Amino acid sequence: MTERHIHMAGHVVERHIIRGGEQNDRDVFEYALLRVVPRIERGEFVNGGVLVYCRAQGYVGARTHLDEARLLALDPGADVAGIRAALGAVERVCVGSEAAGQAGGDDAGRRFRWLIAPRSTVVQPGPVHTGLTSDPAAEAQRLLDLLVK
Repeated sequence: MTERHIHMAGHVVERHIIRGGEQNDRDVFEYALLRVVPRIERGEFVNGGVLVYCRAQGYVGARTHLDEARLLALDPGADVAGIRAALGAVERVCVGSEAAGQAGGDDAGRRFRWLIAPRSTVVQPGPVHTGLTSDPAAEAQRLLDLLVK
């Protein structure tokens, strides 16, 4: 069963309802946007990526995209190379390789929780949201296309 809701912004959002005893091939996932805040004191930001975590599939991943024009509109002196490096570091932590440092050896859940911890740096996590997916990697790309690009 599917319900369709229209939000104030005019977007149609589907909410799927699963009844007891029905098969479900989708798992719960969590996601948070990565915000790029070039001037902390102003609080303005552009979305620079998305983090996705699916416990059932042991998946944590990030997709990033930096819109330089938007960033430079907020702060013409923004360190674009430094911000790209910070976004790349988030992607490396998600992969969990040695290049991620100490966090690279943690399980997917610990890496996600570490990445969504509040911080006052140029790249900050937004609030965590949830959904259902059968393919968390595809969901990360869908959210990047929908919310970041």
